[in-house]
Order: sequence, then C-alpha cells, then structure tokens
Amino acid sequence: MVKPDIIFKYFKDLTATQIEQFEQLFDLYSLWNSQINVISRKDIEELYERHILHSLGIAKFCTFKPGEKVLDVGCGGGFPGIPLAILFPETEFHLVDSIGKKIKVVTEVAAALGLKNVKASHSRAEQIADKYNFVVSRAVTRLGEFYPWVRGKFAKENINAIRNGILYLKGGDLAEEIKESKLKAELYPLSAYFEEDFFETKYVVYVPQ
Repeated sequence: MVKPDIIFKYFKDLTATQIEQFEQLFDLYSLWNSQINVISRKDIEELYERHILHSLGIAKFCTFKPGEKVLDVGCGGGFPGIPLAILFPETEFHLVDSIGKKIKVVTEVAAALGLKNVKASHSRAEQIADKYNFVVSRAVTRLGEFYPWVRGKFAKENINAIRNGILYLKGGDLAEEIKESKLKAELYPLSAYFEEDFFETKYVVYVPQ
C-alpha cells in the first residue's frame, strides 16, 4: 500500500473525512488506471507526490473561498481538480476534458469519494459558457495556446485575496513561453513549499485577469 503521508506532511489541518478521502485515492486510481490509462503505469507508485501533492501546490499559493467556482481544463483523470476539491469542499469545481474515457474516471472517483462539489463534463473548454473565479490546469499545452480557450470565462467580481485568473501548473524554463504568450504571468516555484527533488523545476504560473 502506497501511503499518503507526504500529503499529511504539508497539509496538517485536515478533517477526518479529508484524510479518509486522500487515503482512498491510491486504490481508486490503481483500479481505474488498470482499465483506462490516465497515469503512466510506472508513475502510479508515485501518485501521492507527482500527481496529488503536485496538484495541491496551487493550494499553497491560493486558498479558494466558499462559493468560488473553479474550472479545471484538460483535467485528464482529475488533476489538479480532484485533490483541490477534497481540500476545498465548499468551493465548486467543474472538471472538463475532451476525452470521454478520462471524464468517466473523474466521475467515478468523485462519486466513490462522495465529493458533492465536483461536476465533470466531456467537453472542450471553448464550449463551456459559465463564468469562474479561477481556471486551473496542469500543463496541457503552451500558455499562449491555452489562454484563448479560457478568455472571457472569468467572473467580474473578485472575492479572493488575489484577483480571479489562471493558476497553471508547469515545469522547466518558462521564460520564453511566457514572453511568447504576451501575458502578464507571475511564477511561483513549488520548491518554496515542497522539499522533494521532483518540485525543483515546477511552478504555479498565475495569470491575473
């Protein structure tokens, strides 16, 4: 059994329900990954560090408020949306992906965990008509290609400590990509929050709207 201790190392004020939900994730993703490949087979043993804790890096930068709405674009099997939905049960999360099989995994995992704050749609981001406080994603494409998908999907009212915007998880040298995008993006290194080597070149890219 792969243990979620690395999550509890960095997130200490969890309820009993949240602890149980994080503990369930390995078995749930192992089960679904054997049927529908949403995580590379060799990566499943690293689920808690490379997928769940990586997703929760957003939560170290931004605490979502009750009633806020968050859109996860290109969510795959549910990252970063599912871990964030566990951590922020009073925030609404809408997970979208253009691949139906992946949305099936999201739907089944959310149901098994009893997450009432997760909606999943087999859709492209451009087809979503709702407005959100934040858009989250995990490196689905270059930032300049990503932005047109979500432009115009932000609520006008800001209720967070930071302005509504994009919270994008990405790694590597991003200077050229940000310059190319012509967006006013801010970089926050995950190594400031997590000491594991995996996070040395990983960032939260924040693009305020």
